[in-house]
Amino acid sequence: MNNFIESIIKRDPAARNKINVILAYPGVKAVFFHFIAHKLWELKIYLIARIISQFSRFLTGIEIHPAAKIGKNLFIDHGMGVVIGETSEISDNVTIYHGVTLGGISPAENSKEQVNVKRHPTIKDNCIIGSGAQILGPVVLEKNARIGANTVILKNVPENGTMIGNPARNINKNQKIDENFKPYGVEVKSNTQD
Repeated sequence: MNNFIESIIKRDPAARNKINVILAYPGVKAVFFHFIAHKLWELKIYLIARIISQFSRFLTGIEIHPAAKIGKNLFIDHGMGVVIGETSEISDNVTIYHGVTLGGISPAENSKEQVNVKRHPTIKDNCIIGSGAQILGPVVLEKNARIGANTVILKNVPENGTMIGNPARNINKNQKIDENFKPYGVEVKSNTQD
């Protein structure tokens, strides 16, 4: 738990201290409740897992399906309106901003045929997903991918790719990405002069 909180403080300049993060960050609460719901889901106690998931949604505004697989140090910043679907897989040190959907592409069509089928995204290590982005279908965001705000992703994103727009286009082709954390996935240059 300590490493999780430290990882958030490292990525968020507004994080004053550990107590502030634990008590006042909805993303921390959502990940905590998901941990419990996911364990119950694995034990096939589906109804209780869904109830905990829905309670967490009510409390935080973040909906994470109990079956979603989440790695270490997921930081959901602000969080309101985040939806993480059932077959989503999120690796380590991922940052997600508010209004992001990790969803399927046709949930109401032939729903019986979609049971136990991978239909949500896989997010690899160190990805940053900007506010309002929609990552739809069983696509893969490779390591260090950066997704701009309100971008719609319907295809796989290469390692170190920086995607913007709708439809998304990669603005960082064949370039090594700086693996240091950059809020919102971009380098902010100061306009001040000395």
